[in-house]
Amino acid sequence: MLKPGTTRFLLFFLVAVSLQGCYSFTGGSIPAHLKTIAIPVFDDRSGAGIAQLRSEHTKALVDKIESQSPLRFTPSMASADALLEGTITSFSDVPGQLSGTTERALTNRITLVVQVTMTDHVKKTPLFTQSFVGFADYYAGNYVAQQQAIAVALGQINEAIFDRIVSGW
Repeated sequence: MLKPGTTRFLLFFLVAVSLQGCYSFTGGSIPAHLKTIAIPVFDDRSGAGIAQLRSEHTKALVDKIESQSPLRFTPSMASADALLEGTITSFSDVPGQLSGTTERALTNRITLVVQVTMTDHVKKTPLFTQSFVGFADYYAGNYVAQQQAIAVALGQINEAIFDRIVSGW
């Protein structure tokens, strides 16, 4: 004979197991009529001159959207159901942590701000306009680490843009 607490636990366990996998983010809040998306390379109005990273950033975003959402990329802005345009509006590289003895920067912080607009070409309406921020720290004076910090900040922004597209949060 089972104890009363054990019965409740078993019932809860069976319900939890039967509901496993019933919830999914696939498709999220993407309107059903949107099948294709065009994403031109993001503009850079920050003055940072990160042209190569802009194209890598855009390609990474396209890859993420295609692999993890029902949207398919098309290079044609005219025939796309949706258009995602972005502009890097701000880039900063400022001291983060100072040395207590020399008062020089030990680390710097990269901060990027990207303004993004997504438009529904089928219904001719804007879906959202939003700014996204990404940041990362690196050891001061290390060029390779600086470039990696920029890539990390852009990766954070890509994640946030993707989440906004598929979930609407």
